[in-house]
Amino acid sequence: MEASAQFFKALSEPVRLRLLNILNQHDEVCVCDLVDCLGISQSLASRHLAYLRNSGLVQARREGVWMHYRLQGDAWQISWLKEMLDQLAKREQQLVTDLQTLTELACCNAAEN
Repeated sequence: MEASAQFFKALSEPVRLRLLNILNQHDEVCVCDLVDCLGISQSLASRHLAYLRNSGLVQARREGVWMHYRLQGDAWQISWLKEMLDQLAKREQQLVTDLQTLTELACCNAAEN
């Protein structure tokens, strides 16, 4: 029961919902792009991403100086989360705007490719 409560607590913060929405639409996203897209500080993004990691909803990997994040979790959590985020993105303009902003950004990997 505690794990389920932790899962729902992770969804109770607007910044975390915005982060999860972006990760739902992309296989993996660099923290630099998440910060730029949401217009938040690195420390705020890191705090919320750590919360999501500790909740078991995202995983991180380091590439050079950058951390890259992706969704992870139990099958029921991720399938439910993806469905919920898809529905929420149809109702919340901020989530649509975030995704549009991300597509306009130059990814930190673009210079490497």
